[in-house]
Amino acid sequence: MKSYQSGSDIAVIGAGAAGSLTATRLLQHADRHRLRLDVWLIDPARENGRGPAYGTDDARHLLNVPAARMTAFAEDPDHFVHWLADRHPQHADHDAFVPRVLYGRYLAHVLDDTARRSAGARLHRVQARAIGTAHHDDSTLSFLLSSGRTLRVDAAVLALGNFAADCRWAPETLRTSHRFVASPWSPDALCAVPPGADVLLVGTGLTMADMTLSLQRPGRTVIAVSRSGLLPQPHASEPLPQSPPPVVAGPPGLDAFRRTVLTHLSRSRRAHGDWRPGFDSLRPLTTDLWRRLPPADRTRFLKEHLRLWEVHRHRMPPPTAAAVRQARELGQLRIVSGHLTDAAVTGEGVRVRLSTGTTLDVGAVVNCTGSRSDVGSLDDPFLHSLFKTGLARPHATGLGLGATRDGRLLSAPGRGDVRAPLWALGSLLRGELLETTAIPEIRVQADGIAASAVALLKRDEHPQRHRGLFASP
Repeated sequence: MKSYQSGSDIAVIGAGAAGSLTATRLLQHADRHRLRLDVWLIDPARENGRGPAYGTDDARHLLNVPAARMTAFAEDPDHFVHWLADRHPQHADHDAFVPRVLYGRYLAHVLDDTARRSAGARLHRVQARAIGTAHHDDSTLSFLLSSGRTLRVDAAVLALGNFAADCRWAPETLRTSHRFVASPWSPDALCAVPPGADVLLVGTGLTMADMTLSLQRPGRTVIAVSRSGLLPQPHASEPLPQSPPPVVAGPPGLDAFRRTVLTHLSRSRRAHGDWRPGFDSLRPLTTDLWRRLPPADRTRFLKEHLRLWEVHRHRMPPPTAAAVRQARELGQLRIVSGHLTDAAVTGEGVRVRLSTGTTLDVGAVVNCTGSRSDVGSLDDPFLHSLFKTGLARPHATGLGLGATRDGRLLSAPGRGDVRAPLWALGSLLRGELLETTAIPEIRVQADGIAASAVALLKRDEHPQRHRGLFASP
């Protein structure tokens, strides 16, 4: 039997879905290549695998993808459904839209089970936040943690997940008020909403739909406002046939991109009576289509077409769509096209003025605008450290970080070809990939990055290095 090679250390910063899947794959690839690997999973949360996306305990908050497409392992498409059959058989249906809380438990189980089975790789969970980083002459990386300790490793993967929602639209008097819910996914966030009072939701995406379900009750009106007033489209109530992807030809550019998409959707309607199979068949091509766009056209797409793209791509589960539709029919939910122009905190709530000229008295304002991707403007000490040390740079679009096709981060201009053994996945690659925040994309990224990192560590071993977790001097 082959012996294991001497050990290496790798950090995974973030233990939500992306981080947990990456740590799982690192353990598997290390065992496959007989590399002794210490995987350091860094996150302040007590539980792995949940993060904001799957941290909700409200069973009405459903996955917006059927269970059959949510497996952790692309090579085992029924893995999640089989897990459900063993533990929650009432949800074990390939076409079911499962409560998100169950998916968080599934990811935690996958990681725990993999760590338990691993022969030569070890998982270390560190409950802390990374707040600083450095790249050393021997190519190792070190991370300063919020606990005051320092972790030194041979490589690292950034799985930071989605950043907090943008609050810059809110007047300061509102942002500093206890009547403002800046992050609706924070534990007990909705406790700030007075019982029975009307509520204003800013944003009309998937978060708005879930918050409507949580806040809806007789006698209360939920008002949701966004500039477009567009809601996510619903998934079809019955499974639809698959459609072949279009043939991409002709010159690159946004006009050609639009023609390709619209022509393909028209064909889908004629063939299947529905645009959804055509839109879903674009998924494997989206990154290539995005990369074919010149920089000016990417900027134009983000400004003019992104919202319309998103409401068709990120759709509501049928039960959620039905509940939202019923709430509107009952007058318990109103959708407004516009934006908040002013807010004054009163003794009983908030008086807000909308761009439509309407004035509303509500008990609270809930921020449902979605996470920010413009990392260059975020007030985050860890990102600032990455930029200051030159280990990373914002993507040219302003979305996420600059990276190679395999997720390895590009260093700041002026550092030449020097690149740290540092990868990113998920939302941090949005500028490079456009579609990168759903599990079908993240699981592929996690596997590819893990394979690349293990190959690098296996090829470039330095057993004399002093690595691991240390107290700061």
